[in-house]
Amino acid sequence: MASGLLVLLDDIAMLMDDAAVMSKVAAKKTAGILGDDLAVNAEKATGFHASRELPVIWAITKGSLINKLIILPMAFLLSAYAPWMIVPILLLGGVYLCYEGAEKIYEWIVPHPHAAIAAEQSSDAEEILRLERDKIRSAVRTDFILSIEIIVIALGTVMEQSLVVQVAVVSFIALLATVGVYGLVALLVRMDDAGFYLQGRGYERIGALLVSALPKVIRVLGVVGTVAMLLVGGGMFVHHIDAVHEALHGLPSLLADLLAALVVGAAAVGVVKLFGRLSAKAKA
Repeated sequence: MASGLLVLLDDIAMLMDDAAVMSKVAAKKTAGILGDDLAVNAEKATGFHASRELPVIWAITKGSLINKLIILPMAFLLSAYAPWMIVPILLLGGVYLCYEGAEKIYEWIVPHPHAAIAAEQSSDAEEILRLERDKIRSAVRTDFILSIEIIVIALGTVMEQSLVVQVAVVSFIALLATVGVYGLVALLVRMDDAGFYLQGRGYERIGALLVSALPKVIRVLGVVGTVAMLLVGGGMFVHHIDAVHEALHGLPSLLADLLAALVVGAAAVGVVKLFGRLSAKAKA
């Protein structure tokens, strides 16, 4: 009896050790996409009134957790029974990310009538809530696509391991992608509060620096987040379609991913705009 318990404990310890080692490997493999995830979601979670920033981030975080609960079992089932479906799903997600990034660039070049209206600038309560809901939905959709990429990459690093190790490692990476990313986002958007606190404690220079830096950081994150979406979306096509990889293999990897994203994104934006015009004409 005692020896059986010791063997069981030894097996559990070995599994935990294997899971810890593979978690480090998976974290390294997904570090780049986690960085992109942070940049994208930090940009998505900003642009609200200061009193609404944390509630909005919490709403996006809950949506992200639900995304993981949906994606994790699907990823394990697809990996076991229909691995051929993983790449098409990634490519569909890539189209969405390329579209999001290209549309953002389009709005910078040709501003929409509503593009200049930010949630924090509106005085109408219903308009503020509508803008918040729209941005939360957009952030959760983008998180869903990025989460698929993160989970698939993490799963790929542990395919040779036992099912228990696979579940432990991929679940850890998924949790890290939510808690770690949105925890950092929450700290970032409250940087001005930290600055005011430091000013009140007598650290005037440091506090003033944090307060004045926040708007600049948010603007930079808007650009970085857009580029990150394009790189992730374009990378899905470069890495999973041989013809695209061969056509762009002479370019640096980042430039190849960006070029592929701009082509796919421009095509997607064009299709959406054309569909919108045709729909408007049909209604008229």
